[in-house]
Amino acid sequence: MRLALFDLDNTLLAGDSDHAWGSFLADIGAVDAATYTRANDAFYAQYLDGTLDIREFCRFVFQPLARNPLNTLERWREEFLREKIRPMIAPGAAELLEHHRRSGDTLLIITATNSFVTRPIAEMLGVHELLATEPEFRDGRYTGELSGTPCFQGGKIVRLQEWLRARGQPGEVMANACFYSDSRNDIPLLEAVGKPVAVDADPALTAYARERGWPHISLRSRIESDLQAAPDTL
Repeated sequence: MRLALFDLDNTLLAGDSDHAWGSFLADIGAVDAATYTRANDAFYAQYLDGTLDIREFCRFVFQPLARNPLNTLERWREEFLREKIRPMIAPGAAELLEHHRRSGDTLLIITATNSFVTRPIAEMLGVHELLATEPEFRDGRYTGELSGTPCFQGGKIVRLQEWLRARGQPGEVMANACFYSDSRNDIPLLEAVGKPVAVDADPALTAYARERGWPHISLRSRIESDLQAAPDTL
């Protein structure tokens, strides 16, 4: 298996789907707008700073999932995908994904954002494999609890290793894998793969990638020329 790993938020998307989902819920009146927005913005600032307590954040972000029936959540999600996510797809994302499809790689999105939000986004991007933070789902409803290891920071490595073992793939697969990300929070997984690539990176990852000589690309514009110039790097 040749594995191409992709972070989602601020990498394949020119924005953050987790934060945008919270803003969308506030906009449609599904949550108390003022209170929820303050908390949503505070958690996002912690994420950007690399100080987020992922379990505390999950308790917050899973509350609307637990308080509403699945059919209502799915109706809201369809509107969210149409109005917020489609315009957020980075212009160069499709070209990068297609580059790896043509190379025969297995594509996998690995994201801290929960699977309720991100699974249809992965499908929208034509990526069939997804590792995401999992909200517990029981008897037809979300419980508001976390299921398993959060797919965040070092937890991404744990989840990826579990995924590989379940498919009978050796650990050496990671040594040959590439991983694209924008975030300082993904430095553990970037260091664990053979081909780390920074994408529209935050200041901390930009500096880290520069020190280590990692490629740094942008998906905020078409990247066809970059792919043709350096296919072995990407």
